Amino acid sequence: MSRGPRVVVVGSSNTDLVIKARAIPQPGETVLGGTFISTPGGKGANQAVAAARLGADVTFVARIGMDGFGDAAVAGLTTEGIHTGFVARDAEAASGVALIMVDERGENAIAVAPGSNGLLSTDDVERAREAIADADVLLLQLEIPLEAVGHAARLARAARVPVILNPAPAQALDRELLERVTVLTPNRGEAALLSGVAVRDARAAEAAATVLLGTGATTVVITLGADGAFWADRAGSELVAGPAVEAVDTTAAGDAFNGALAVALATGQPMPDAVRFAAVAGALATTRLGAQPSLPTREAVENFQAAYVTPPRQQKG
Repeated sequence: MSRGPRVVVVGSSNTDLVIKARAIPQPGETVLGGTFISTPGGKGANQAVAAARLGADVTFVARIGMDGFGDAAVAGLTTEGIHTGFVARDAEAASGVALIMVDERGENAIAVAPGSNGLLSTDDVERAREAIADADVLLLQLEIPLEAVGHAARLARAARVPVILNPAPAQALDRELLERVTVLTPNRGEAALLSGVAVRDARAAEAAATVLLGTGATTVVITLGADGAFWADRAGSELVAGPAVEAVDTTAAGDAFNGALAVALATGQPMPDAVRFAAVAGALATTRLGAQPSLPTREAVENFQAAYVTPPRQQKG
């Protein structure tokens, strides 16, 4: 059996403690009547699982606590067929935990205790040097120290491996890192922080993408939730419509998008097709509660694509 495209993910792993309620509480307010679930999560682990379910041969680089949450996280990754040889186990720091509130519209509020994620080091990344060099795509996020992110990007750039950076959670990034990024994938808020442009509509997304292209990234893909995604490079741009679905929980929709984008680009799909594939994966992830439980398989994405063809709404040459 041949392996799929090789995707290396360097990032975080959390356990998500999720309450689905009618509304997200305001400060000092208690909201009763919610449903509770505990699921594996963390942006890095979510994106690794997303890519694996979509057919990629995935290697995950992370630091996870030597505790019950960590044991369950590693077991889950292994069950998904993800290579965990570069997952360091930390006996001193607890595994990461995220507390997530989801309202009746599927919107969420999240607080994270990073734990061992905050200790992922350049040495941890260095041990995966060969795997990164052999990858078709490297996928990064920002729930781990920037030093580790930067080192992974340097290794990939030296080996001519494309780098996708999902700049989440939002924070300022230096040009040195951005110049090593092949595809930058912020959401509205992250794009606004990095570009200084409030992303309220497609025209604003185009303006923000133009600014971000000037910071060093080769391609920018701004995710717009239900409105789809806007991608741009120096040759053109396009607004890809968001597939119509009934959202239950938006947690991990961005992770599904990024995992799918990595798989599509690793298989050589052109950017317009890759973004459409990723948009469907992201939309499907909103139709189920929880992070990793919501991540779709390749069959689910392809079946949806066969029934729903997403036309371009705006394209520039």
